[in-house]
Parts: sequence; C-alpha cells; structure tokens
Amino acid sequence: MLRQGPLSLTLHSLLEPVLAALLIAAPFLFGFSDQGAPTAVAIIAGIEVLVVAMSTDWRVSLIRAVPIAAHLAIDFGLAVVLIAAPFLFGFSDQGAPTAFFIIIGVLLLLVVLGTRWYPEVGEGERHGLLRRRKGAAPNGGADDLPGSQPTR
Repeated sequence: MLRQGPLSLTLHSLLEPVLAALLIAAPFLFGFSDQGAPTAVAIIAGIEVLVVAMSTDWRVSLIRAVPIAAHLAIDFGLAVVLIAAPFLFGFSDQGAPTAFFIIIGVLLLLVVLGTRWYPEVGEGERHGLLRRRKGAAPNGGADDLPGSQPTR
C-alpha cells in the first residue's frame, strides 16, 4: 500500500498533537470563534485527531488500540471532511474558516500520502514497531514449537 513516502511514521506521530492543538485553537487564533459551525467542527476535529493519535499502535501513544491501517483510513477520511466542511456545514461564505479548513485538509492529505505507513522488511525492528514475545526465538518462534529441537 502506501509505503515509500518521505515522512517517517515517527514524524507523523509527532505532528498529530500539533495538528490537534492547531485545530482546537484555530477559531481563537484566526478570529472565527463567534461563528458556531466552524468553531464546533474545528474543536471536534482537534479532539478526534488527539484521541486517535494517542490510541494508535505506534511509539508515541498512551494506549495501543487503533491499528496503523485504521489510523491511515481515519486520517484520510478526516482530510476529506476538513476540505468539504465549509460546504457540508454551510459556512463556505465565510472567508477565514473556509480558507483554514481547505488549507489544513489539503496539508493533512499531503501528510497522509507522504507518510511511510509500513516500514520496509527489517526496518520495523530498528524502529520498535515489531514486537516479539518475551523469550521468543529470533527465527520467528520456530524453536518454540512442541517437539522442535533447538538449532545451535
């Protein structure tokens, strides 16, 4: 699937809390906090980004519940929703929030497409993405099978 992007998964995971903070603060930073729909969409999207980022199965995470493939799909879907938000929620006639959502949505889409979601073979162990069972054999556990003889 999407493997060869220039952005590492670690960099992507570090950018997500920044995006969440930007989305939550955007109505106040860009002067559309008095407008209900864009403010609500920005804050809800920011919370969604933060929750998904902090629960994805990668290094920078509080709990590891969301698989990386699901995170990819959620990020892609969010990018599409952010781009369409001014038209879906009826604030396309308001300049600042419309420009903000379209720009952030396009940037998120570029980050999603530019991330190496799955490491090359062998790269996962170097980055800590592949975990072994405690005490598992380096040959994938073949020595752990009943009746198998350890090779020396």
